[in-house]
Amino acid sequence: MLPRTGAAIRLGITGTAGAGKSTLIDALGLMLVAAGRRVAVLAVDPSSTLTGGSILGDKTRMDRLAVEGAAFIRPSPSSGTLGGVAARTREAMLLCEAAGFDVVIVETIGIGQSETVAADLVDCLVVLTIAGAGDELQGIKKGLLERADLIAVSKNDEDGGRRAAATAAELTSALAILAPMERRAAPPVLTVSGLTGAGVDTLWAGVEAHQAAMRASGALSARRSAQQVRWLHVLIEERLTARLRCDAALQERLRELETEVASGRLPPLVAAQDIAERLGA
Repeated sequence: MLPRTGAAIRLGITGTAGAGKSTLIDALGLMLVAAGRRVAVLAVDPSSTLTGGSILGDKTRMDRLAVEGAAFIRPSPSSGTLGGVAARTREAMLLCEAAGFDVVIVETIGIGQSETVAADLVDCLVVLTIAGAGDELQGIKKGLLERADLIAVSKNDEDGGRRAAATAAELTSALAILAPMERRAAPPVLTVSGLTGAGVDTLWAGVEAHQAAMRASGALSARRSAQQVRWLHVLIEERLTARLRCDAALQERLRELETEVASGRLPPLVAAQDIAERLGA
């Protein structure tokens, strides 16, 4: 499949829960399909830590896009995977590209500042926020917003768009101050409404401009190469974890160590070292 991949625009959309990510993707996807694009949406739903179940209701929130022949929507459970994406999102992206989709959108869970893993999958990461949520400036120095390529203030349809515009102005001012410290250009801040479609065309124009600039500078190739290397490290860690889970002798030793640690007779650090040595790490 790999020779048939790489031509699509890989777009990540993340942000806090309730920011309207699915509604925005529904509107954006319809606009792209109308323009002749084929759009794949890989949506990640949170899994319960108690039951392991997921609702997987993204198609119901993208009801208009879900019935388009040139669109494909795949909800997947997070199943305990950290970073807002599912364990096989990378592989699913490549399959969608090989199938001929020229825009692949990854929608993360939407749980907060930890969702920086999405930036390691896509060409352009859009962070969606809402006005008045109290997080406009929190975490702007470290965390999710510093990985953003574009920032969109959602729900521009409320209050005549005044609160969204004010929040966008605050973010623009703060990012202009912080950008020189980070030695990178401040990401553009836009206002959008997935409900009315306002600003969706401007958002896509920003994505295309970002993609074109990265291609011209060689940054796109460099970013994807770095992502491949990070993917390698993730797979190595998965193999080590799988070996620990599948090796009966290691599992027996792990249970012994858990008993020792729980009783306070053995520090966790020493127990972890014991397992690492048996794994050859």
